[in-house]
Amino acid sequence: MENLAMLWGVIGPGVAGALFGAGWWFWVDAVVCSAVQVSFIHYLPGIFASLAALMFNCVNKEDIGNDYYSSYGDDSEWRVKLWLFVAYVVSFVCLAGSVGLLVQDALTDKGPSVWTGVAGVLQCVFVLISGLTYWTCHSEE
Repeated sequence: MENLAMLWGVIGPGVAGALFGAGWWFWVDAVVCSAVQVSFIHYLPGIFASLAALMFNCVNKEDIGNDYYSSYGDDSEWRVKLWLFVAYVVSFVCLAGSVGLLVQDALTDKGPSVWTGVAGVLQCVFVLISGLTYWTCHSEE
């Protein structure tokens, strides 16, 4: 089991990077292949999903446990948990926003195609999975 954790620590960042790149690849493909200009509002879920992945990767898994020590005082563990909570809220809002834009694109004819909406959802999903993948592998001992 120890060898598996060490192997995950070696290949995990590569897997996370591939997932992140695939998410943005879907989005760039949809924007380039779109027949109409894609408005900036369609870019926001992917941008904020990337920021959310960065937010929850700023926290080590060891900082969440009961033996957390901070030089700021004994009650600072709640700050780490609050930071993670805000990061997850931002990530799920991004996912909900991309699904909303998918529904909007599917119901209207004058906006971007449905593929643009699908690519936005795929982008958010892949970016958030890549962030979680990296979070599980970068804070291993």
